Amino acid sequence: MQNFEPSGATPDPRLSLKVERQRLHDIVVEHLRSFITEGVLPPGTKLNERELCETLGISRTPLREALKVLAVEGLIDINPNRGASVSRMSEMEIRETFELMSGIEAFAGELACERITPQELEDIKALHYAMVVSKNQNDLPGYYQRNRAIHDMINLAARNTALRQVYLSLNRRIQALRYLSNQQAPKWERALHDHEEMITALQARDGKRLSEILRHHLLEKRDAIMLMVRAEGEHPDSIRR
Repeated sequence: MQNFEPSGATPDPRLSLKVERQRLHDIVVEHLRSFITEGVLPPGTKLNERELCETLGISRTPLREALKVLAVEGLIDINPNRGASVSRMSEMEIRETFELMSGIEAFAGELACERITPQELEDIKALHYAMVVSKNQNDLPGYYQRNRAIHDMINLAARNTALRQVYLSLNRRIQALRYLSNQQAPKWERALHDHEEMITALQARDGKRLSEILRHHLLEKRDAIMLMVRAEGEHPDSIRR
């Protein structure tokens, strides 16, 4: 039988090192995701490892480990001969992914209306009010973080593990595009209106209504993004920040 040290024993320092490495790994992955989502690293950008290491204050080992994670998520492409670059989705991929996501979020909305708790509903309402403040302050990153959190909480409230896994996988691929779609004031206004309608449907436990709102919300984003992508193809500097 294996002998375990008593609870008062000094922890093995190797455990602390593993925890610190995991924290660093998670932090680097999250920073790189944010760079991609917020357009700091636009689609097609070739990643310079030396510059990224200097920016993040890390060595190449944790950077390369993080890049492997993002490659699995479909956010970057790694070519043995050319290095890593930010993935660029084709028009067909964008259209099909948003169409699929619209169905996933619509179904999640139906389930959430059946299963959401009063506290979860209050948390979503609080996020919505904070999102409005961010919009009024012209804080796009803050607005998007709260917007994303609301969609995420609705998905969590559906309490369906298989649905959750598909949602997370797809959403990682289109986060940058969802962020980009909110850069014009009229789109912000429509998105805020949609979110108000979502909360009303959740409060009424109206799954059919919430499903319709979410499906339309995602398909409208798809259409806005397709227009922007085509405009960028015709005028490469038209939507760069």
